[in-house]
Amino acid sequence: MKNQSDVIEHMTDREVLTHLYITQLFLLAIASVIGFFLFDLEQFKSIWQLDILEILLYGGVAGIGVVLIDLWLMKIVPAHHFDDGGINNRVFQKRSYLHIFVLCWIIAIAEEWLFRGVIQTHFGFVVASVLFAFLHVRYLKKWVLFLIVISLSFLLGYLYEITENLFVTIFAHFLIDFIFGVKIRIDYLKENEG
Repeated sequence: MKNQSDVIEHMTDREVLTHLYITQLFLLAIASVIGFFLFDLEQFKSIWQLDILEILLYGGVAGIGVVLIDLWLMKIVPAHHFDDGGINNRVFQKRSYLHIFVLCWIIAIAEEWLFRGVIQTHFGFVVASVLFAFLHVRYLKKWVLFLIVISLSFLLGYLYEITENLFVTIFAHFLIDFIFGVKIRIDYLKENEG
């Protein structure tokens, strides 16, 4: 049986991107259908608080903190521990900055709505955090990446637990993905100069 990186290797960039969009739309649809049955209108409205200070303070600080820790780890841990089979490179390296921006918002909204908004609200912090980590199946065989994603999952869950504000976790998730997406794009452009 082929592993995920073998499958990805034989896909075009367009196919990789299409699969990513389909996956995110699927997660969004699942969250919306389940949420329709589990939330009443008041409960649904209560998890979406447009408190800009809280979003920037908790989500922004957490997102930037995660990025700084990951960048530090990339300097001290051998590079092969961060190899995800080239998936992130295929997704981000040839995208415009605007496309990376939009893509990261879609990912953050879909995943946080499902895992924090629906699953954590109704089934608990631990269940949501573990399921989120296992969604990132490509990291299961890379212990460093898996530890990072499980730590991130519990951090996002904790942020939601203390703020009860889905916008906080969406913003943190977006910042992490966007900064690393832009880094991948910049690294790709530097490698291909001249």
